[in-house]
Amino acid sequence: MATPLPTEIKLHQKSRILEIAFEDGSVFKLPCEYLRVYSPSAEVRGHGPDQGVLQVGKEDVTITEIRPVGHYAIAPRFSDGHDSGIYTWELLYNLGRHQTELWNEYLKKLEQAGYQRRNQTP
Repeated sequence: MATPLPTEIKLHQKSRILEIAFEDGSVFKLPCEYLRVYSPSAEVRGHGPDQGVLQVGKEDVTITEIRPVGHYAIAPRFSDGHDSGIYTWELLYNLGRHQTELWNEYLKKLEQAGYQRRNQTP
């Protein structure tokens, strides 16, 4: 099954939410922090298996700019200077569909690393 295409992308600066509507009717509200910690960049994911870097201290990060990448992705610039992640429609759709489980997985990794988030909700 092909990934649905986005029909609308809205950045809500105040709430730090990227809202994405897809042609299948799905609408996802993805916090900037969530997108930042799940960046597809090598800086975050590493260059091979088990080389990812746990992102900490991203509670207040925002998206300052969104650049289109062809007809298949966007490249957001984050307020912490990170701008090397290319978020394909498929990645954004999967981040939306699996948001709860991925967010809980991230919180568990933070806890295991001994990091205490300043804000408990993304």
